[in-house]
Amino acid sequence: MPLTDLTLAQCLALRPDLDEPADLDAFWEQTLHGARDAGGAPGFTPVDTGLTEVTTYDVTVPGFAGEPVRGWLHLPARASGPLGCVVEFLGYGRGRGLPHEQVLWANAGYAHFVMDTRGQGWSTAGGDTPDTAALNGTVPGFLTRGVESPHDHYYRRVFTDAVCFVEAARAHPAVDPGKVVVTGISQGGGIALAVAGLVPGLAGVMPDVPFLCDIRRGATIAARPPYTEIAEYLRLHRDRTETVFATLSYVDAALLAARATAPSLFSIAMMDDICPPSTSFAAYHRYGGPKDLRVYEFNGHEGGGGHHRREQLAWVRELLTAPRPEAPTVPTALHDPQLA
Repeated sequence: MPLTDLTLAQCLALRPDLDEPADLDAFWEQTLHGARDAGGAPGFTPVDTGLTEVTTYDVTVPGFAGEPVRGWLHLPARASGPLGCVVEFLGYGRGRGLPHEQVLWANAGYAHFVMDTRGQGWSTAGGDTPDTAALNGTVPGFLTRGVESPHDHYYRRVFTDAVCFVEAARAHPAVDPGKVVVTGISQGGGIALAVAGLVPGLAGVMPDVPFLCDIRRGATIAARPPYTEIAEYLRLHRDRTETVFATLSYVDAALLAARATAPSLFSIAMMDDICPPSTSFAAYHRYGGPKDLRVYEFNGHEGGGGHHRREQLAWVRELLTAPRPEAPTVPTALHDPQLA
């Protein structure tokens, strides 16, 4: 797979001038205030997964407009006391899936919340959270759903759901509220960056090959969906270009990331033709808190895969000062994570 975007040297030097709405902070303050005013309490129902070392709960959290958002909570079965917590947001098209499928973080000793993404669940894993907005004339997908107004846009609802999920995680008795990390791949990475800009006091942020960053550039250069949904919409609605990109600026994770303060670990793939690396670097360079980066020069949108999960495990362990395992008596063949 060849390079389809800027070189690594060009991306490292990139400092794009993004158009930021003057009322961006007020817009999100009003949005989140409305969700909190809707009230409601999270629900947690035990689920029998057949796993003996992980305890799982079916989660329902009041999200945007108080609408129920589903998810999972995985806990290490033998843990005691408040735990560090990883809240995970999912990739485009993916729902929360089955309760036994995503247990890495619980097996590593952390509480793990997985948020279902409203209206999604048609690709690699099913979903259980509908998007109730009735909107017409959009391109199949989610980027142009409600694109004529920031108040109607799909990702206004999703980002609000995500903030509510983090607040539910912090309030759970099994979670140390000062040790909450957010993460996600692709769409999930963009959601994690948005949450990092909207929620103060997070312990860490791990966006992988993030989507929803420098959206206008993504719509211009991406070879594959979802960014191509925007170009498809504007091919028909030729007179709405500025309206569309004005709306999308309210949900551009590169703009919201500038407000973040938590430490972060990014991953970016240089041969990514779905989330072009220059768009992810726009968020990385604007990120407001301490930041670290792993670049995968010869990977596409799959990014660092299992190799990067190992990087994340080491990073979170150091970040949250979890007890380290005893040194093995036999040398291992694992690479030094600093070489990633």
